[in-house]
Amino acid sequence: MNKTGRPVSPHVTIYAFPVTALTSITVRVTGMAMSVGCFGLGAVELVGGSGTAAATMEMIGNSGVLVSAPAKFCVAFPLVYHYLGAVRHFVWDKYPDSTLTTDHAKMASYGLVGSSLAVSGVMLLL
Repeated sequence: MNKTGRPVSPHVTIYAFPVTALTSITVRVTGMAMSVGCFGLGAVELVGGSGTAAATMEMIGNSGVLVSAPAKFCVAFPLVYHYLGAVRHFVWDKYPDSTLTTDHAKMASYGLVGSSLAVSGVMLLL
């Protein structure tokens, strides 16, 4: 401000992102997380030999509820969230006039988060 006499633009962190933007970003993040997970499983299989990834998953599953439940959730949530996010975007693309209002997009975003958490929670019981 000293050199030009104009105020400095505020930093992006003072703005509140809408829930629709946050859920859309999370769809992308879950997609990247699944890619990293697949790469990790492939790397374990390549380094350890045939059957190492399956043995690792079985070991995690047999290590007790304090380890296996969070591990299941870390696998289930990105899969469910990313899939339901894709369904939401498909509906938005197919019916833009009736689904792309601000209120409907906000409700769909809350529904995406809630249903993903619920379905992932149910998958913990399997």
